[in-house]
Amino acid sequence: MVDWQSTATFNTLQARASLLQVIRQFFAERGVMEVETPSLSLGTVTDVHLASFPVPGLTDSGEPGYLQTSPEYAMKRLLASGSGPIYQICKAFRREETSRQHNPEFTMLEWYRPGFSLPELMDEVGSLLQQVLDCSEIPRFTYQQLFQQHLQIDPHSIETQQLREVLLGKINMDISGLDDTDCLQLLMNHCIEPALPSACFVYDYPVAQAALARIEHDGQGVAVAQRFELYCGGMELANGYHELSDAEEQRRRFAKDQARRKELGLPSIAADQRLLAALEDGLPDCSGVALGVDRLLMVKLGLNSIEEVLSFPGDRA
Repeated sequence: MVDWQSTATFNTLQARASLLQVIRQFFAERGVMEVETPSLSLGTVTDVHLASFPVPGLTDSGEPGYLQTSPEYAMKRLLASGSGPIYQICKAFRREETSRQHNPEFTMLEWYRPGFSLPELMDEVGSLLQQVLDCSEIPRFTYQQLFQQHLQIDPHSIETQQLREVLLGKINMDISGLDDTDCLQLLMNHCIEPALPSACFVYDYPVAQAALARIEHDGQGVAVAQRFELYCGGMELANGYHELSDAEEQRRRFAKDQARRKELGLPSIAADQRLLAALEDGLPDCSGVALGVDRLLMVKLGLNSIEEVLSFPGDRA
């Protein structure tokens, strides 16, 4: 029996320790405070593309809790309380298949910058990567640019039937039950991501993919989600938003998620009332981003599997 041993070498574990030290120094120099929030909470995300681990009997009254998919909700409660700029390095948990890039438990770096626009936050993410990876300036592309370049379609205006035809022309699969967002994400994953440069930002997503981001109009008058994703080493490395602060709009999005969960036969997830209360009290205008630390270390060391940067992945935990 050898599965008691670490899947990461001690050199890799030392590189992880050094990376965490660099990250903390990066934020200390910028006056961003490190915080901790619960990994286990009564609320969780309603997003149909994310699955939380439920934990029964969290409270004395028997209410269930959830291991958090990210510290976003709790950190926004701190921001609404007047914390100022904050960051957190924590464990996050997602119920998804283990793969080269995925482990059910992983390390996340998440930070929020009151007063920052989305381009300013991309600048800061780029500065962190340049320090960690010693890379050059990272190019930026709109979501629309990439779909027009690689697939000759406009993701913001394409009709559902045409989108499904394009998808079937690229991927042989059963697409029954998929909505437009599912189709676009499949095309992104299979047709666009493999052709991206070694590192790049993608921004101005379709409004249906806004999640917890604001919706604004771009220079062409098209409504877009104010969010970006950073791709690096062939993987999604970070996901950033110009954060939604409108409680009523957030309540509507939670309800829309619930309806979609019901359609798909997924468990019902109650809207996080504490987050909504924080938004009602007033979330400062801010931008925030979550970055996968394990994946960043994979890129830095040129490793191909997340298991190589973890002491004990899911099947050895």
